[in-house]
Amino acid sequence: MKTLSFRKFASVPVVAGIASVIAGPALAHHPLGGAPMETFNHGLLSGIGHPLLGFDHLFFVLAVGIAALYTGHRYLAPAGYIVAMLLGCLMMSLGVGLPAKEIIIGLSLLAVGGLVLSGRALGLVPTVALFAVFGLFHGSAFGDTIAAQEAAMGGEVLVGYLIGLGVLQYGIAVASGWAVTKLFRAVESSAVEARLAGAVVAGVGMFLTLENIEGIAFSVLL
Repeated sequence: MKTLSFRKFASVPVVAGIASVIAGPALAHHPLGGAPMETFNHGLLSGIGHPLLGFDHLFFVLAVGIAALYTGHRYLAPAGYIVAMLLGCLMMSLGVGLPAKEIIIGLSLLAVGGLVLSGRALGLVPTVALFAVFGLFHGSAFGDTIAAQEAAMGGEVLVGYLIGLGVLQYGIAVASGWAVTKLFRAVESSAVEARLAGAVVAGVGMFLTLENIEGIAFSVLL
């Protein structure tokens, strides 16, 4: 029977805590320091920086990488999220937004984190479909905050932004799956280490969902 050391058990919440700090206010600034974006490289830098600015997006991408790992297609499955996310971002930059983005993003962490927590592994098609649906809303949120600015600067800047956004998020997802298998030896979806990571993400999703519900309740009452 596989045993689990205290160090390995504690490492998942510690890593999650570090990620939360990294993705918090210290990085909540535009990568160019507010300077105008005028070139492809400017857009690329903006896209690379943006996925690290919001802990909700970061935790979701980490969960995507872990869930994708257990489909048996660790490199292909995250691409479903990336393509849909870029589509949602592009749509928003063209003025086509999606409703209730913050609510759906909170639920996305709850759903994918809960999937990893359950220890179950879905097949490739349902996993990609799940990633794609939520990816549209994450992408729309990215477009809501920054992509519209890049679009206003011209197509070259927007293309750079989308490439940077997609490449880094894909890299984070793949790295997440690699860390779970190589550092924590969680080669099966039922592994305690993977399920702990899912619990952290689901917990963040629950917090965001309750916060969103509270906001809706207050708006109705007021």
